[in-house]
Amino acid sequence: MQRSALLVAVVSVVVGALAIAAFAWWVLWLLLGAKADTPNQLDLTKIALSVSAGVGGAVALVVAYRRQRDNERGRFAQVFGAAAAQLGNADVAVRMAGVYAMAGVADEFAARGRRQQCIDVLCGYLRLPYDPADGATHLSSRTTTDGADGAEVQRVYQVRQNDREVRRTIVAVIVSHLRRRAEISWSDCDFNFDDAVLEDVDFRWAVFAGGHTHLRGTRFIGERSANFENVEFIGTHVTFHSARFDSDALFGGTLFTPSPGEGTNGRAGTSFVGAVFNGAADFTDTEFGGPRTRFTGARFTGPSASFTRARFTAASTYFDAARFEGTRTRFDGAHIGGARITFAGTRFGAERTVFDQARIGGPAAADFTGVTYSGTVSVDGSVLHGWPGPGSVAPQPTAESETPGDTAPGPVPAQI
Repeated sequence: MQRSALLVAVVSVVVGALAIAAFAWWVLWLLLGAKADTPNQLDLTKIALSVSAGVGGAVALVVAYRRQRDNERGRFAQVFGAAAAQLGNADVAVRMAGVYAMAGVADEFAARGRRQQCIDVLCGYLRLPYDPADGATHLSSRTTTDGADGAEVQRVYQVRQNDREVRRTIVAVIVSHLRRRAEISWSDCDFNFDDAVLEDVDFRWAVFAGGHTHLRGTRFIGERSANFENVEFIGTHVTFHSARFDSDALFGGTLFTPSPGEGTNGRAGTSFVGAVFNGAADFTDTEFGGPRTRFTGARFTGPSASFTRARFTAASTYFDAARFEGTRTRFDGAHIGGARITFAGTRFGAERTVFDQARIGGPAAADFTGVTYSGTVSVDGSVLHGWPGPGSVAPQPTAESETPGDTAPGPVPAQI
């Protein structure tokens, strides 16, 4: 197959060279006119030698180029395989060296396809099954005994020793290549962290400009916050679909402005559909642009959720069926525009919900159908087109929590 391809390339070059030579001779003949003298044997020999030398040089260049390309392919396969083998080693030090080796291969081979292969391997490692309880263990296996149904069954689980440090190293290497001052940038590549367990991650100031940035079903854990402050998601499709934040989620100042690309089938946009925030969720000063932003069915169960001064400029924004719980939910100073805005079926269940100075509504009123709320709701100085809830009042007390002084207004249009 390679010989056939080389033969085709050589023949193409020879034909092209002869065509160029003939064209050049024809142009010169038109410009200078035909010679009266018939060329002698020496002239014909010179012409033949010149053409042969040109064609031979072109063929030599083609062969050299093909040989160089094949050598590069062979070298990539060699160093890529060696780095992958290191990542699969049982020794933690070898695996950590493999992380840097794979990053080095990605840096050396700039062709997007090869670089993407290296990134896929690093992301794939993070998607491997991981139990945080075994993250710092020195054991290589764990045995359990199951005595159900009177039969004793032993199960042996292989454990990657001290895997927490390897995983942290992978994240650190990826982030270092995503920041604007990175010597070699990976920002235009795709990243797939689906179903990964990410511990104490810090993506601050990273730039994701590739077609797809996927964190579907990703679980964020650790003693520190999952930090995405001032990150730029400017690729085509960004998804945290069904992601679970067990630690605080920091998205302050983050930019979500995905743009439609070819072959996206309408999937371009930002998605937090079904995401669960068990810690504090901070989206202060965050900007959501692009075709659509979706928080459909998201659950904010932590102590607070803040969208203070957040700007939603996407064509469509969905908070339908979302659930806000905890102590405080804040949309104060938020601006939500676009052709379609829906909070249909949303539950504002925090002790205090604040929409002060917010602006919600675009060309048409937002859809607040079926919105329910409890706790104190404040909308001072806001403009909420379509809002059916109270002004700044307390909810109807229940029999268990009734106290003197509580008020119980019915849902009425806000008087701003």
